[in-house]
Amino acid sequence: MAHTYCDAAPGHEWHGPYHDEEYGFPLRGDAELFERLVLEINQAGLSWLTILKKREAFRRAYGGFDPAVVARYGARDRRRLLADSGIIRNRLKIDAAIANAAAILELRRSHGSFAAWLEAHHPRFKAEWVKLFKQTFRFTGGEIVGEFLMSIGYLPGAHTADCPVYAKILALEPMWSRDGKCGREQPAKPARRAGSSRRSRASKPARS
Repeated sequence: MAHTYCDAAPGHEWHGPYHDEEYGFPLRGDAELFERLVLEINQAGLSWLTILKKREAFRRAYGGFDPAVVARYGARDRRRLLADSGIIRNRLKIDAAIANAAAILELRRSHGSFAAWLEAHHPRFKAEWVKLFKQTFRFTGGEIVGEFLMSIGYLPGAHTADCPVYAKILALEPMWSRDGKCGREQPAKPARRAGSSRRSRASKPARS
């Protein structure tokens, strides 16, 4: 029987702290939300473990994920990022990070913050979120958007109901718990094999 992320992550050097303290917990700060979006985009085609190990390097490379800083990156910064072995050196992902930082600044002007923009569009089904994200950001396909929203408490499914972390998150009243429309959308899925590059972390084993 395949393990869920909630079975496999606790006690793991890298997955454990993320599972216990971050995954599925609500986020509000623009820098924190931008970081999570950049990490989810960079994970595409790779393992989440790779991203967790490079996380501090990402923070250094992207100015602490301050959208106002990253939005000003020009050709010199793009060359610096492409030469930085500590991060994922993918031109499309780097360009997406810079463009998405600028998009967040637009959301600040229109809604006050990234979080306020998200709240203004809640509740939505995943397919509706994906369409909205594709209209607003770069490099935001269905799996990336789904994982991003699940990881910040907008879609359910980050943890199994019997996971101790589930109760902690529920006490924080994540957005998915406030409306039955999206709260019923994501039942648990069977785990994939560890060789799969994408993951719904509540239903796929941790990578080594």
